[in-house]
Parts: sequence; C-alpha cells; structure tokens
Amino acid sequence: MYNRLRNPSTSFINDGFLLQNDFARTLYHNFAKPISIIDYHNHLSPIEICENHRYANCTELWLKGDHYKWRAMRTLGIDEHFITGSATDREKFTKWGQTVPYTVRNPLYHWTHLELQRYFDISQLLDTNNAEHIYNVTQEQLQQPSFYTQGLLKTMNVKVIATTDDPADDLKYHIRFQKENDTLRLLPSFRPDKAYAVENPKEYRHYLTVLADSAKQEIHTYDDLILVLRQRIAFFNEVGCKSADHGLARLHHFKLGDYDAKTLFKNVLNGKLLTPEETAYFKFETLIHLCKCYHELGWVQQFHLGALRNTNKRMLSKLGADTGFDSIGDFQQAMPLANFLNLLDSTDQLTKTVIYNLNPSDNEVFASMIGNFNDGNIKGKMQFGSAWWFLDQKDGMEKQLNSLSNLGLLSCFIGMLTDSRSFLSFPRHEYFRRILCNLLGKDVETGQLPADEEWLGKIVTDICYNNVKDYFGF
Repeated sequence: MYNRLRNPSTSFINDGFLLQNDFARTLYHNFAKPISIIDYHNHLSPIEICENHRYANCTELWLKGDHYKWRAMRTLGIDEHFITGSATDREKFTKWGQTVPYTVRNPLYHWTHLELQRYFDISQLLDTNNAEHIYNVTQEQLQQPSFYTQGLLKTMNVKVIATTDDPADDLKYHIRFQKENDTLRLLPSFRPDKAYAVENPKEYRHYLTVLADSAKQEIHTYDDLILVLRQRIAFFNEVGCKSADHGLARLHHFKLGDYDAKTLFKNVLNGKLLTPEETAYFKFETLIHLCKCYHELGWVQQFHLGALRNTNKRMLSKLGADTGFDSIGDFQQAMPLANFLNLLDSTDQLTKTVIYNLNPSDNEVFASMIGNFNDGNIKGKMQFGSAWWFLDQKDGMEKQLNSLSNLGLLSCFIGMLTDSRSFLSFPRHEYFRRILCNLLGKDVETGQLPADEEWLGKIVTDICYNNVKDYFGF
C-alpha cells in the first residue's frame, strides 16, 4: 500500500512529462524548451518588477492574491482565517500544504509541483508533513538576489512583460525601468474597463476625477471623456504600449445613435442609474471610439469575454472583487460579437484582434468567428486567444488548440500567456508548450502528420515565440 509519509519525489514531472512519444519529446526539447518567453498579457506589478522586489516568504510570493489556490482551500473546508484572514504566513502556507495532495487532477497539482521544481529545485510532493520544511527552505532561498522579481523572470527566460494598466496610470515604473534595464522589456497595456463602467454612478464619478487628474484636463461632457481617453492612449503609445485589453461579459452591438451617449453620460454625472440597455449602449459606443483609436496606432485589441463575476455578494462585501467568487458565464456571444467586429470592419478600422472565451461551449464559435474578418493584409490578424482562466488547464488547452486547428490555422496562433498576478506562474508556458508538442507528436504517431522534424519544429517555434513577436511588434 502506498505510504504517504514516504513523500515520494515529483518524478512524474520529468523530461517526458505530458509527452507521450519520442517525436513529441523531440519537438519539445529541441524546439519549444530553449526559446524565450513573451508574456503579452498578465496582471503583474510593474512596481515590483522595477524595484526588484524581495519577498519575505513563499506565502507572500505564492499564495497572496492567488484565488485559484483560495478556491481549492475553501472547497477543502479550510477557514477563511487561513486563506485571506489574519493567520500568519507560516500558518497559511501549512494549510496550503495540507490542501495540495487533494488537488489531484486539478491543474493546481501540476502547477504547484512544476513551480517548486523550476524555481526552487524542490522535487518533493508538497503535503502537510513537509510544508513547514519547504516554507523554511524557500524562505532562505528568497533572500538571494536570484529570487527577487527580476531574478525570477530571468530564471524563466522571460524577455517581454506586458502588464495591465488603467488609463489613469502615470506609468512611471515602466518609464523608469525602460531607462535602467536593457535585457527585459517591460511594457504597459491599456485596460479601460473603468472608463465605461457606469453601473455605479458614484464610483464612476470618482473614477472620472482620477482620470481627469491624470490628463490634467477636466471631464464635464462625453466629448471630454473621449478626448481624455485619446490623450491617454497617445501617452501609453509613447511609453511603448502595443495593445489594449478589455474584460467584458460580452460585446454589445447597436446602431450608432440608438441612444444619445452624451445624454447618458450627463445622466450618470447627475447620479442617475442607467437601465441595463442604456448601460450596454454606453459601453458599446465608447468601445467603438476606443477601437478606432487602436486601429490608428496599429495596436492589438484583446477581448476577454464570458466571465460571470462577483456572484457571492456576501463574500464580495467582505473581501472585495477578484477573491475567487467568479465563474463561467453562459452569455450569448456570436451575434453581437460578429456585428461589433463588422461595424469596425465596414470602415476598414478593425485592428488586430484577439478574442478569448471563458465558456468552452463557445470554442467553435470563436474559432470560426476569426475567419470572418481576416482580410489577407496581416498574417493571423484575427486570433482565437489561448485557453483562459478556468480553461487554462490540459483539457481546456487541448480543446482550444483542436478547435483552432479544425476551423482556422494553428500555425498562425500567437500562443500562451499567463494572465497571472504571480511571479511564479511562468511554468504555465512550459505546460502549454508540452501540451502543444504532445498533440503534434500524437498526430505523427498515428500517421495524421508527416514525421518532418524540421517543419513541425518551425511550427512549434512560431507558435511559442515568432508569431507573437511579429504580431505585437515586440
């Protein structure tokens, strides 16, 4: 009988991990593994990168802000005191160690042990028996400069980081870092979600004051808002920004003029709560203005669609947003998405676009949608984005890759991103690369693809690095 107290090593994460035949292993080790990482969308802190932050312990680095882990701990029945509460960092890590053995077949089990191996060279399976020892060992390692933020990125061979930044951000850490560092590129991305979040007039009016201050321009009318957003886009562009990102349940589509955006804006300033239809229209028209600006500059626009956020109102009031109480939503996507993209394309103002779905039932919808708006001017202009959030695990990645392969061109895909707030998340690129190489390797083994190492190796290299480098212009 298996004895858990023996605590076997993570020998299952070896050179052949997730690679089920020799050709898959060749593709991964000869082509995917050696190349650098471009992480074109994440939520990492530019302050921590610029100031080369040193972490006090592994709880601060690994557990703080990671709602994937928090959800697992809650499911196991661990009290919130040990998750986001006032327990010590050591106690929180010990509870995470207690949780890990019970995450089998959840991606957290693979990610956890990949991260322990790749950063800390720890090959034991984390559990309640060794959690305190691992906490002590990692705490010692974290005092070394190679474990500060810049060292962690260097360890993972990261070359480009594109953070997610509000239009009101002064980007001072990006600017400073760009002057001081010539080996890692730290670039901003434009995330204007708050600029059209009119659901709560009081919060929105407060945000407008922050946005106005950032531009040194007053915002009294809708025209003022659009002018300020254009100014902030120009500023972001000067600092090297190459993309905008948007987190939405779905895109909306109306005829321009169905509502008067100027009147809606005035009503919000006066404290009036808009109807759901009016709110949707305001987002729609504002996004159209923004998307035309992106097209002028040749930016990439990214749309993360399908999240049902903040469903647990009791915990939202207690802990705030982004604490692990979101889920997959079942919103209608196809028709409004097609109409929104078509409106921009009708005036040839549709820029390079990446669409991400959170509901796996939309895989084929999104994979087929991109083909409607490729016009032959840019390779892979329209992208079906990498499996995201609840889908960025083995099964979800394989389904996304298969849908894209069946309905588009996998060879033009721009590959993986972390979408993470953790500096220990970069083994997810390895995870993706192994899954990609295994899919191709299995096709070779079953006679569905030729055993052409040079050509398939080029396809792998393109997906993991070259395509995204060219697409964003990094």
